[in-house]
Amino acid sequence: MDRPALKRLIADIEAGKIDCVVVYKVDRLSRSLLDFARMMQTFEKYRISLVSVTRQFNTATSMGRLVLNVLLSFAQFEREIISERTRDKIAATRRKGKWPAGTRCWATTST
Repeated sequence: MDRPALKRLIADIEAGKIDCVVVYKVDRLSRSLLDFARMMQTFEKYRISLVSVTRQFNTATSMGRLVLNVLLSFAQFEREIISERTRDKIAATRRKGKWPAGTRCWATTST
């Protein structure tokens, strides 16, 4: 939720400048189910429509909201799995004695 463009979007919604939010994929808006639920509350409060270019769902119906929550649950799961795999890969690299981040900078002194 701490993204400048998202904050501008929410401010524009609250100012009444927007009546529809169009996204390419829903998980690009947020991969956190909790954050997305907060956004949906704001959308509902200001009667904002959410449209996904790649997914067909209607957030006005209970079935549409269910489909949306399932999609977001999978997006959050995917994000968490990627994080776990990255941490595991870095830990394995360290155990092998390799440097896991960029190039090393060795300070040398000349006498």
